Amino acid sequence: MTYPDLSSFGHDPWWLVLAKALGVFVFCVLTVLVAILVERKVLGRMQMRYGPNRVGPFGLLQSLADGVKLALKEGLVPAGVDKPIYLLAPVISVVPAIMAFAVIPMGGMVSVFGHQTPLQLTDLPVAVLYVLAVTSIGVYGIVLAGWASGSTYPLLGGLRSSAQVVSYEIAMALSFAAVFLYSGTMSTSEIVAGQRDLWYVFLLLPSFLIYVTSMVGETNRAPFDLPEAEGELVGGFHTEYSSLKFAMFMLAEYVNMTTVSALAATLFLGGWQAPWPISLIDGANTGWWPLLWFVAKVWMFLFFFMWLRATLPRMRYDQFMNLGWKVLIPISLVWIMTVAIVRTLRAEGYGGLAVFLVIASAVVGVGLLVYMGKQLRRRRLRLDPGPSPDSGSFPTPPIPSKEVTRA
Repeated sequence: MTYPDLSSFGHDPWWLVLAKALGVFVFCVLTVLVAILVERKVLGRMQMRYGPNRVGPFGLLQSLADGVKLALKEGLVPAGVDKPIYLLAPVISVVPAIMAFAVIPMGGMVSVFGHQTPLQLTDLPVAVLYVLAVTSIGVYGIVLAGWASGSTYPLLGGLRSSAQVVSYEIAMALSFAAVFLYSGTMSTSEIVAGQRDLWYVFLLLPSFLIYVTSMVGETNRAPFDLPEAEGELVGGFHTEYSSLKFAMFMLAEYVNMTTVSALAATLFLGGWQAPWPISLIDGANTGWWPLLWFVAKVWMFLFFFMWLRATLPRMRYDQFMNLGWKVLIPISLVWIMTVAIVRTLRAEGYGGLAVFLVIASAVVGVGLLVYMGKQLRRRRLRLDPGPSPDSGSFPTPPIPSKEVTRA
């Protein structure tokens, strides 16, 4: 089994680099088409109804038909928009979403027409920071779309998105810091190689839970879809968009879901390495087999996104901010200090402290789950009904008398 490192990159011929780039693009687009169809079918089954079942056998061509329909619709540009920024915003959203996938390792060393190459487009000494930076740029597309639309509800959606990025980007970066401290590297391929014996999800469970929560907020998915919020903002930042411009926003959302899912698998679930007990089979982590394990892990997280959308209602804005600033960030800081202490002691020769880190990870992780569960139950039990219509707080019209008038 050969694990690529930074020295494995930069030696591919130009045609192989182009083939890899095209492969990454095709993988992202096909994943989006399949994910939209699977999500509609999964949500339908969870809500005791049928999903798409008309277009093609078993409705398998529904995503393709929707894409063609959006492409053929007339692209309307409302009056009063800032047209250059209005047209540029979807591009700003979708391009960084695909660029972030460039440093995701999808497998080990493979042979392509006689050339030994890693199943990864490229790698950097700060690859994870590159992903964080590129995905942050993508959110500017949402903010600019809301501002350039010249409408109130899209503007509110864009402002919500900016606050969402500030809060949850910090929690996500802190969850990365624990991985950096323990692995000693920011390269995605070397982080995967560092998990050959034990996945980081067991050593760094609180970081994993914080990252999973943050990645849902980063992708604007339910129950954190505050920038869209059909109930109160009609459709949020993309209310004034139609045709291919709207399709690009949808493409960016699902590609971002794929990217953060792939990054979660890379940082915490061993990347492309086979799970136990499959890893005990000779050749399970060689050749093209790792691509299968990687795709399976990505789809596990994509199903998690769909499950959350079908299960949890949208959070209030204040609850959303409190979760980020008062729960995730403080716990991340305390956990980083714990990991730093254990890492330092391990460097001094106390290698047995890895067992302590596993135990501490389990305790803090379970505590975090229990706390979040209590908050969700408390939210359901203590819903504030607001002022009574009879208290005079709302300018409600007088209620007509219930007495029946007799002739």
